[in-house]
Amino acid sequence: MEKISVIVPVYNSHKHIKECLDSIINQTYKNIEILVINDKSTDNSLEIINSFKDKRIKIINLKKNSGVAVARNKGIEEATGNYICFIDSDDYWYPEKLKKQIKFIKNNNYAFIYSDYEFLSSKRKHRAIVPKSITYKQALKNTTIFTSTVMFNMHILNKEDIYMPLIKRGQDTACWWQVLKKGITAYGINEVLSVYRIHQKSLSHDKLTALKRTWHLYKRENIPFFKRCYYFICYVKNAIKRRI
Repeated sequence: MEKISVIVPVYNSHKHIKECLDSIINQTYKNIEILVINDKSTDNSLEIINSFKDKRIKIINLKKNSGVAVARNKGIEEATGNYICFIDSDDYWYPEKLKKQIKFIKNNNYAFIYSDYEFLSSKRKHRAIVPKSITYKQALKNTTIFTSTVMFNMHILNKEDIYMPLIKRGQDTACWWQVLKKGITAYGINEVLSVYRIHQKSLSHDKLTALKRTWHLYKRENIPFFKRCYYFICYVKNAIKRRI
């Protein structure tokens, strides 16, 4: 049974970190290491993490608050698994997530996979259905790949391929693009395996931030202006579809 490394960046996540870690520990696939990167939390997140006695948990304390990209990259650096996954500290997984994904990625010898997921707000759950596959150019039009659903095959990729760019926003999307740009196609499982928690208070702000972030990511990719506009329109349409 091959090892899966699970990377969990944590910053002031006391409300949800227990549910997140419980969902990892209770996976039906057991050969995992859980790399919890504490990004200098100032609440009682670390106290909650320390209350877990599971030997598969390794806590890495950053000396200063450095942001999610640095935290994830520290997890990647420390990972010893044959496969690498990410989960944000306010999200959670369904119990079969890792078992189903590792079967899918191994049976098909894929480098990069993801899955359907649910948006969870105070009002409802809503399913996001992902495409069965996605290339670099398709990913520019559809930022559907959700961080807490990703699995990388480290038999095919190396750590340099998946280190996240040290940019202010959209590090995960930029990472997916840099992997796909190598000619790799990512493949999706059309089953909900992860839950993405939406914080209602910041929803309208988050939408505006996401629009700005994606536009700046296109600029970072050196995409010409009119192509950028085309990809941006496609991105907005796909983002709206995911939430209908």
